[in-house]
This record gives sequence, structure tokens and C-alpha cells, in this order.
Amino acid sequence: MIIDFHTHAFPDSIAHKTIEILMDKARLPSFCDGTVSCLRRSSEEAGIDISVVLPIATRSGQEDTINKFASEINGTDGIMSFGSVHPESENYKEILDSIKDYGLKGIKLHPDYQGFFIDDEKTYPIIEYAAKLGLIIVYHAGLDLGIRGQIRCTPLRAKKMLRQIGYDKIVLAHMGSHALSGDVLDVLCGEDVYFDTGFSFGKMPDEYIYDIIKAHGEDKILFGTDCPWDSQKEDVSYFNNLDLSQEVKDKILYKNALELLK
Repeated sequence: MIIDFHTHAFPDSIAHKTIEILMDKARLPSFCDGTVSCLRRSSEEAGIDISVVLPIATRSGQEDTINKFASEINGTDGIMSFGSVHPESENYKEILDSIKDYGLKGIKLHPDYQGFFIDDEKTYPIIEYAAKLGLIIVYHAGLDLGIRGQIRCTPLRAKKMLRQIGYDKIVLAHMGSHALSGDVLDVLCGEDVYFDTGFSFGKMPDEYIYDIIKAHGEDKILFGTDCPWDSQKEDVSYFNNLDLSQEVKDKILYKNALELLK
């Protein structure tokens, strides 16, 4: 079994335009056209059983549309979807309640696209309420190639937030922090947080992958691709070729995700 804990897809009406805009910003190729149907085909070709879609509300007021779409695709043909809430939404409790009522397992937050620092205490009430509801919280962590400026989720800032919140269902994407692997090793490994592997294979030296898994523990690593920004099929192959025991691979590929999603 394989669970891809980090993917993206959009409603058909906006998928192609959204992908074009994001490709231009990040100067990256896309391995899917942004539709759910393309993600399903990609997952099937890669041998992935469940792909978790992580939507992002880039402005307050988008949540109703985004979370309704998430609820419509959630649980359909190998797709699981999280919801999202914007930190500036004053009605965040109502939004998070609706996410829970939809049966969605978690939320995605993106400090860069949503304009906040991960350790900004103004966001803590949202995180605490999401935690009260038992929702998984996934953060983009590290550099975002589409916004090449100040990094709003560094390992040091993430550690500060984690210590204050004290919640065991938080995921930091991109092996803890894209482009800051050394700081992840020095600062974050060993903290009570999950890392996903999204957009990491071939983007960071394998030695960092091995070192982070060893230092952080294989029980806290989730397989993810960041599709459409990486090829699911190529990432599955890359991961399976790493020099890890099958027991460790199984934990990362699906067992840890199943435990977290309970």
C-alpha cells in the first residue's frame, strides 16, 4: 500500500489556469493538469492507493468554496482531501467546525501564500481550536519556489510554534523545511512533529534524507510527492531505490499515515 500525503488538485473550471499561473511563478514544469481526474490517473500509474489533496485558502472568504469542493472529492476513487482556513478569517471556528462536519481529516496552512509567520501568536487560537477538533494540521515549510522572498516557516520558527502549541498531529512538509535541511537536522529532528517527503527526492542530497530519517525517527516521516510539482511515479521509484529496510519503507509509505489518519 502507498499513501501520498501531499498532493494538489483543483476544480475542473479553474485547474488549467491555476496550473499555468503557478508554473510561471515557480518556474517549474507540471506533471499533471491540476484536475482530480489527472491526479487519479497519475496515482494509478504510480501504484498509489490514496492521494491526499491539500487545498489552500489564499484569502479570507474562500473557505466555503474550497472546503465544499474538498468534501465532494473526499473519499472518491483513491482521493482524500483536507480543508483550509485563512488566518485572517474571524469566523475560523465556524469554518473549522464545517471542515470537521464534512468529515475531512485535516487542514493545510501555507505561511507564504497566506501571509503569516508560523510562530505568529495571532494564529495560535486557530491552531488550538483545530487541535481541539482533532484535525491534522499540515504546514508548508521552508522555501516556496513560487514566492522567492522571506521564508516564513523556518525550522527555528517552527520549533517555537511546536513548543507553544504542544499538539501531536502537525506535519511540516518538504522534509521539515525545503532548502533548509541542515537546520532541520540541527533544530527540528526529535521534536514531536511529522515531516512529509514532498518535493524532496532529487532536490536534496540523499545523505540528508538518510540523516533526517535516522535523527527524527522513521515513525514520524510520511511519503508525499507534492504532485503535480513532482512525478508520483518517479518519486515512488526513487523512494523504493533508497537504501532503507522494507520495514522502514512500509512505515513511511503508508503505516505512519494510517496511524495519523485514525
